[in-house]
Amino acid sequence: MASSYLPSAYSATQRRSSRTPDNPIIARPLNPGLAPAPNPRPILQFLAFGLFILLSLLQLLPATHFRDPFDPSRNWVPLHSNLSSPLRELGARNGYGGGDDGMVHVVSWMDCLDLRVLAVLANSTLSSSSCPELVSFHFFIPGGDEDKVPFYKLKVLFPHSKLEIHGQEEVKEIVRIAFSDEQNAKPNYEEIVPFIIPTVHQFLSKFIYVSANVIMKARVEELIGVDLNNYAIASAEDCSQRLKTYVNSDVLDAIQRSGSKPWVSETPYAKDTCLPDLSVLVINARKLDKDIVETVLWWSKVLNLRERTDQKNLAVALALYNRYLKLSSSWLVKDITSSEVNNSMIIYYDGPRTSCIESISDAASKYSDGNVWTQYLPSISDRILGS
Repeated sequence: MASSYLPSAYSATQRRSSRTPDNPIIARPLNPGLAPAPNPRPILQFLAFGLFILLSLLQLLPATHFRDPFDPSRNWVPLHSNLSSPLRELGARNGYGGGDDGMVHVVSWMDCLDLRVLAVLANSTLSSSSCPELVSFHFFIPGGDEDKVPFYKLKVLFPHSKLEIHGQEEVKEIVRIAFSDEQNAKPNYEEIVPFIIPTVHQFLSKFIYVSANVIMKARVEELIGVDLNNYAIASAEDCSQRLKTYVNSDVLDAIQRSGSKPWVSETPYAKDTCLPDLSVLVINARKLDKDIVETVLWWSKVLNLRERTDQKNLAVALALYNRYLKLSSSWLVKDITSSEVNNSMIIYYDGPRTSCIESISDAASKYSDGNVWTQYLPSISDRILGS
């Protein structure tokens, strides 16, 4: 074994010793057919590095579009986050710019379903708004939690709108429990639910409640800019309806003198006080009194409204006495036949009379046939919503 190993080692030693500066070993390419790699030009290296930096900086820019999760076609919708709008200007001026998410939340309630009425409300609101992308609708309809067909029909008409359909059972259950005593006069749902909805849907910290049977001709975002100060509610006054019309002055004086409850006025009630128009309300749920439902219930009992046929919204009106901010009269909902209709920002729905219109508070008494509603109903609506 030793004799076979030594010659091999000797041969390797001889090869190493032959690698001298005078006798270098020339490196040969492994594959003679391949040319050596070219050296990149410095300018191209600089451009590639600059492009990398540019793409990295683009990641820091704010988003300009988003995909609406409620849009079946998943279209891109612009955010306009870098543009000024009346909502942001009003918010900057008054320290508030909408809900916690910066949106204008519009809430409406229907005891029975008429999609045509809701479509007119939605389209008139969007058409009149200067920033429709910030308007978010919340429609409370019968069976809204189970039946998704109304949602899809409205989304076909308004594919880029922010729209949610809610059921009514949770809210109605609270009303039923509160007014379960047979001696209590049950209020019209539409009159009491604006104050209960934020307790069930707490994300609605500030919103605009709008009756379903109206046509919006003004920019709804202007209402969000209203400075409520220490009030939780804002409403226009309807001076065609006065307190003295619905309650005896002596009865009110006796109740006021007793001062048995904290919500009873410390000063005598003004008999000529105009009643609030509950068709349009601005509500800041954070400041809303927790006893608002109890107050309405108490007034219903004290005035024995269960036996009254002309109770109007008296219990709610007295519960709100001196506890709401009075909006400009231009926000009072008017009929199209009114002499002041041109100065009104909201008018009553003037479309075909239906059982739903009849069921909405005050709608029947202030209803007039007209064609204003047709301006806000898309031409394809009959095929989608049904006649």
